[in-house]
Amino acid sequence: MQIAVNASSELLHDDFGRLRSHAEQAADDGFAGWWLAQVGLVDALTSFTTLADVGPGMEFGTAVIPTFQRHPTSLASQALTTAAALGNRPLVLGIGLSHRPVIEDMLGLSFEKPVRHLIDYLEVLQPLLETGAVSYAGDAFTAHFAGTRPTERRPSVMVAALGEQVLRVAGRRTDGTILWMVGRKTVAEHIAPRMNEAATEAGRGTPRIVCSLPVCVTSDPDAVRGAADQVFEIYGQLPSYRAMLDREGVAGPGDVGIFGTEEEVAANLASLAEAGVTDFAAVEFGTAADESSATRALLKDLIRTGV
Repeated sequence: MQIAVNASSELLHDDFGRLRSHAEQAADDGFAGWWLAQVGLVDALTSFTTLADVGPGMEFGTAVIPTFQRHPTSLASQALTTAAALGNRPLVLGIGLSHRPVIEDMLGLSFEKPVRHLIDYLEVLQPLLETGAVSYAGDAFTAHFAGTRPTERRPSVMVAALGEQVLRVAGRRTDGTILWMVGRKTVAEHIAPRMNEAATEAGRGTPRIVCSLPVCVTSDPDAVRGAADQVFEIYGQLPSYRAMLDREGVAGPGDVGIFGTEEEVAANLASLAEAGVTDFAAVEFGTAADESSATRALLKDLIRTGV
């Protein structure tokens, strides 16, 4: 299992220089990838273009870009331009449906037929990334378009998938899934079997399963768990995440966080690998500076020794 870092919490700070420093440190520390969410008014893909000189070989990935706000032709052009700017650095274009309250209540858009929306989105997006041309008429999206690609390096496409239908779409059509707030039991019994089965049926290779969770080396896991329940409270309420927490048999977001001693954190990460996780993107979380430094130190050790 590869270990990456999810830098999305850095978006809480109004300091783009801090974001760059975070990426530089991640590269220096040997992380396999650097993931960034599309939230607020900081554009994840545009941010990557400013980091093209950082971490040769380190993968950059969006976790994730909501699809409803961007036509797939627009996202294809932006993703290919970002891939061109990054050169040989791998780029993962992680996309997701977001949530009905966000799409309808915050943005005033329709969230009807989300699975059909996702299929049509991929039918337009993927040919453009692969060849620069598409001719498709769907229910949600239609595109008859061809253009010159700025690079022949196709970004890898992955989908945030939790429900059974979306997992099957992701497994059959993309390179994998990007998870958030999903515990080991749910990966082993729900995510991995459905993804792998769908990929096999479609004749695709084994899909990547990127799992992102808060992680903290601490002597007081109960305090950190309580803090995580407060910070990540919304994820215990949004229906899709609530369903995953219920599958896991836990009360709230803090219960799927990986908190404890170095030995306990390492054992939990190894357990995720056994469940089918191919990549762990750590959201470093803590209530004190010594916890943050201890967490980073352990992750660096695991990168060196393997999980």
